[in-house]
Amino acid sequence: MFDVLFSHILKKVPLTEEEKSTIKSFFISKNLRKKEFLLQEGEICSCLSFVSKGLLRSYYIDDKGDEHMNLFAWEGWWSSDIYSFSFGENAQFNIDALEDSELLMITRENLEKMTLQVPKMDRYFRILFQNSLATKERRLVSSNSFTAKEKYIQLAETNPEMIQRVPQNLIASYLGLAPETLSRIKKNIALGT
Repeated sequence: MFDVLFSHILKKVPLTEEEKSTIKSFFISKNLRKKEFLLQEGEICSCLSFVSKGLLRSYYIDDKGDEHMNLFAWEGWWSSDIYSFSFGENAQFNIDALEDSELLMITRENLEKMTLQVPKMDRYFRILFQNSLATKERRLVSSNSFTAKEKYIQLAETNPEMIQRVPQNLIASYLGLAPETLSRIKKNIALGT
């Protein structure tokens, strides 16, 4: 399970074998079956979760009962309700498994301890949060400025794995489109129109 985590970390910061051993001591593992919840709206998000295997989705349900996708996380991605995790408030998001999944989880307390004992991990998480913020900013611009077709094309170019692994109706929700609109866009792209 830790191979995927360390592969991800080593792309951003170097680690010694001793540091890897220390890092391992702060995580717990968890398996989720397909459709099983990791977090439900209203609960407190007590852990950051790293996906070693599988696929998770993060979403909220509006007053009409419609689901709105926030994030998909597969191998090498982190998932949580970061506001709930950071401030101890009730979660706004639900997180469940789209595939059987294996996770490595770290509590807020252990995250603090780990970053003190392995300061490189503080840099690692800073890089992650910067990248996450930049991605959310780009998604906001896309949402407000791009046509439906442009949104899909950008997603297909930047996240081809998402297009392959995530059901079309959930991709439509992630892009803020009706499933029928996404089907029409994909058909028009295939026809070259």
